[in-house]
Amino acid sequence: MSLSSESNLSSLSRRGLLAAGGALGIGAVAAPAAEAHDGGGGRRVRTGFERLAADGYRALAGERVGVVTNPTGITADVRHIVDVMHADDRVDLVAVFGPEHGFRGTAQAGGSEGRYDDPATGLPVYDTYLKSGQPLADVFTASGVDTVVFDIQDAGARFYTYIWTLYDCMVAAELAGKRFVVLDRPNPVTGRAALGPVLDRAFATFVGREPIAQAHGMTVAELALLFNAEFLARPVELETVRMSGWRRADFFDATGLPWVPPSPNMPTADTALVYSGTCLFEGTNLSEGRGTTRPFELLGAEGIDRRWAEAANGLGLPGVRFREAYFAPTFSKFQGKTVGGVQVQVHDRAAFDPVRTGIGLLVSATRAWSGFAWRPDNWIDKLTGSTRVRTLIDAGADTDEVVGAWGADLAAFRAVRREYLLYR
Repeated sequence: MSLSSESNLSSLSRRGLLAAGGALGIGAVAAPAAEAHDGGGGRRVRTGFERLAADGYRALAGERVGVVTNPTGITADVRHIVDVMHADDRVDLVAVFGPEHGFRGTAQAGGSEGRYDDPATGLPVYDTYLKSGQPLADVFTASGVDTVVFDIQDAGARFYTYIWTLYDCMVAAELAGKRFVVLDRPNPVTGRAALGPVLDRAFATFVGREPIAQAHGMTVAELALLFNAEFLARPVELETVRMSGWRRADFFDATGLPWVPPSPNMPTADTALVYSGTCLFEGTNLSEGRGTTRPFELLGAEGIDRRWAEAANGLGLPGVRFREAYFAPTFSKFQGKTVGGVQVQVHDRAAFDPVRTGIGLLVSATRAWSGFAWRPDNWIDKLTGSTRVRTLIDAGADTDEVVGAWGADLAAFRAVRREYLLYR
């Protein structure tokens, strides 16, 4: 990380007091909320939307509302929140804003649905994908909304783009003079800790706008508070609606909530568990498993055999084993070709470190397969947030050396992150 980025991290907390002003109304209560229960008597998380609705939508009263959402914006009984709000006279819902993959989720990676009228509700749907700053602010202005509501399920990784849709929409809402309300949902891989390298701003892209850790360990509402206080040049008028019943150590299957793939290649919560580490293979000439039923769990390339699995298992990485695997992707890298590689098998998710695992797999791949190469555009640098991971691995560093290289930056980020955590 550059000296300028380290300076950014050290100054993060200067505006920390703004966080208290950013969490208004329902989101301002810091005490643990009462737990909800499912029909079987167990604990169930109530999402921010559920709490908003139970409160009679008071946070939106008298406002013309637009919602940034996708197929994950659902209730516990799998109705979409747009359909629910559109049918409720207590909400003046006038617009929907679709991110990457679209509001109804019809587009693949790197695509969106464009501008159209939603057949189910008749509402105008505006495309936010690849829009930011004043052009996105102009979209909010043209829509006629007073308040922009955000409700999308995140996957817990810095390079999962919905958190930067959140960021861009916050910036644009401030430019357009709109209120911004974030409805919280669980981090599916827990909120126990931040892991991995911290972005150097020199490498900022849509897969990482600001210096946060590769696995941030935060919910979208917590990230919104951090963004507003630490990164936005001018804070937006922000309200966060918290969940109830969620604990930081909860994996998604402990929430009692239904899983909806937030993007086509995030089919299960198991995918999210490994994604913040194995997505690094997007920056290589190996398949990251797109075009299979187990994206980011299957990794491989032509010419790889059992030696990679043997080398990876020899690292003794906690909570995970690697199965020799062969597969034929139906699209993306190696489409229609049979490749060899590994399947990532997590057997102790509490001990599992996805980022260390991703680094270990990269290191072992370079040593077990002579054909290993980085993508020519050095996409790996955008994913990891600097040149450091790539150059260390190229220099022959082992897993511990690479992981140890980001220790100081990660410690600084963790200290700032603690100021914005809403749950125990």
